Amino acid sequence: MAAKTPKHINTLAPKIAIFASGSGTNAEEIFKFFKDHPGVSVAGMLSNNPEAYALERAKKYNVPTFVFTRPQFKDTAEVIDWLTQQSVTHIVLAGFLWLIPENLIKAYPGKIINIHPALLPKFGGKGMYGMKVHEAVKTAGETETGITIHEVNQNYDEGKILFKAICPVLPDDTPETIANNVHQLEYAWYPKVIEDWILRS
Repeated sequence: MAAKTPKHINTLAPKIAIFASGSGTNAEEIFKFFKDHPGVSVAGMLSNNPEAYALERAKKYNVPTFVFTRPQFKDTAEVIDWLTQQSVTHIVLAGFLWLIPENLIKAYPGKIINIHPALLPKFGGKGMYGMKVHEAVKTAGETETGITIHEVNQNYDEGKILFKAICPVLPDDTPETIANNVHQLEYAWYPKVIEDWILRS
């Protein structure tokens, strides 16, 4: 007679849900990276913005999508229910601007990851996203910046740091050139770090 699998062992192949609020360039790099991956797949794309171009990128890769409102996200279990229906095991934030509510953190403890376009703890916290970060880096006269990939907790940009990558900030760099350099780090590293994080968790 075959032995039963202990209940605490997760026999499901890892499945990612990506949360994005905007264009979704990082999301598309993740779609491409895991498209034919032998052990990890992308099960869904969720957004708080019905106009987010990230949703169009998801359709191109036949990834199911779900758009939600703030009340749905904060005050109901609808988002968690949808994730459960898609058998999602891990959540990846890719340019998602809302704070993650406690019920979602409790449903996925240690299973939510985010990327920040600066070297945390510098230039993090509420309101620090996109070009605002790169403008702050330039204004502060920093000589280097980069990306920080971290687990998510109930506070903006304060979860356990998993990975950093650095690029120089030159005297004649503009916020736009800084942004471009940081984007290159994001595209190169985020999918690989996600893969390593999932396979180790």
